[in-house]
Amino acid sequence: MTDERAPSWWLFAIVLGLTFLFWAQPRNLFAQDPGQSSAPADSSRAPSSPGGNPPGSNSPGSNSPDSDSSAPQQSEPQSGAQTVNPQSSAAEATASISGVVRDVSGAIVAGAQVILSDANGSTRSTVMSGANGEFSFSQLPPGSYRVMVKAEKLQPFQSAEIVLTPQQAYELPPILLRVASANTRLIVRPVEEVAAEQVKAEEKQRVLGIVPNFYTSFIHDAAPLTTKQKYSLVTRATFDPISFVNTGIIAGIEHARKRFPEFGQGAQGYAKRYAAALGGELSRHYLSYAVFPSLFHQDPRYFYQGSGSTGSRIVHALSFVVILRGDNGHPTPSYSFFLGSLGSALLSNVYYPRADRGAGLVFTNFGVGVAARAGGALIREFLLKQITRNVPGNGKP
Repeated sequence: MTDERAPSWWLFAIVLGLTFLFWAQPRNLFAQDPGQSSAPADSSRAPSSPGGNPPGSNSPGSNSPDSDSSAPQQSEPQSGAQTVNPQSSAAEATASISGVVRDVSGAIVAGAQVILSDANGSTRSTVMSGANGEFSFSQLPPGSYRVMVKAEKLQPFQSAEIVLTPQQAYELPPILLRVASANTRLIVRPVEEVAAEQVKAEEKQRVLGIVPNFYTSFIHDAAPLTTKQKYSLVTRATFDPISFVNTGIIAGIEHARKRFPEFGQGAQGYAKRYAAALGGELSRHYLSYAVFPSLFHQDPRYFYQGSGSTGSRIVHALSFVVILRGDNGHPTPSYSFFLGSLGSALLSNVYYPRADRGAGLVFTNFGVGVAARAGGALIREFLLKQITRNVPGNGKP
C-alpha cells in the first residue's frame, strides 16, 4: 500500500512547485503576450481593454517610476499647445524703446519733443524728454519703428529703423542734437517802395478822423521820401478839403479883426483875405515841404518820439524848428523850414495891400510861422497821437 501512495504525493509536490513559480514570476511567463508585443501605435488601445494592464506595465496612466521615460513623449503635444498662445498674446505689447536727449556739448535737453512712428510713418506716440533728457516708450508690440526728436533752436533728429522683438528693451545711443543753423530770409526791397507804403499809411492819419495829420511820422525809422513823394504828399495835404476850411477860418479871423483894411469889408473883403491866406498857405507849404527839402535832401516830417522823460520830449519837439532829419537819417539844420518860411513871407508882398507890404509884413509872417511850428510840434508830441486815427507806429523804441 505504501508504494501505491508515493506517486500521488510526488505529483502533488510538482503541481505545488509549478504553482509557486507561476505566482512569483508573472512577467516572464507572459512576456510573449500578444497585447504587449504590438506596435507603439496600438498601445493607445491598451487602456480601453477590459482587463487593463498589470502593475508595473508601461501604460500611459501608470504612476510607477518606469513610466517616466515615455511620459514626455506622450505629453509633449499638449505642453506645446499650452505655451504658444500665452506667448503670442503677451508679445503684443511687451517691448520698449528708451533713450536720452543731449546737445553736442553733452548738456541735457529737457522738454524736447520725441515722436515714435511705425513702419508706415504713422505717429504712434509723442512724449517730452524729462528733466534729465530721458524718454521712454513702453508696451510696444514687435515691429519696425523710428524715433524723431525736435527741440527749439536745435536741428531735428531721426533714428535709423529699429526692429523690436517680443519683450525686447531697446535703448538708443545718446541722441546729440546740433545747434540749428540760422535760416534768416532777407528780403531786400527798394527804399522808394517802402516809403510809398508808409506815406500811404500816413495819408490815413486824421485827428478825430477829420483833420489831416499827414506830416507826423509815428514810425521812428521811416524810410526817406523821394522828391516825387515829397511833392505828392504836400499836394495831398494842401488840397485836402479840410485845408480849405482851415484857410477860411484864418480869413474869417482876419476879417473880423479888420486886418489889412485895404481889403475892405463885406463879402468882397472876406474873399480878398481868403485869397491872400490861401496864397500864403500854398507858398509856405510847397517851399517848406517840397521845394527846399528836395534841394537840401531833408525830410519835412515831424518824427514822433513818444518815449523818455517829459523834458526830453519837449526838447525833441522844439528842436523841430531848427533841426530836420536828412534823407541819410542824420540830423541837419532846418534849411528847408527857414528858407521856405522866409520865401513865403517875401511872396506875400505880391498879393497883400501896398500899405501892408515891406519888411514888417515879411518878418511878421515869418515870426507867425516859427511860433506855429513850435506850438504845432508840442501838440503833435503830447496830444495828437491820442486823438489821431490809423496810427501805424509808436515812435522811438
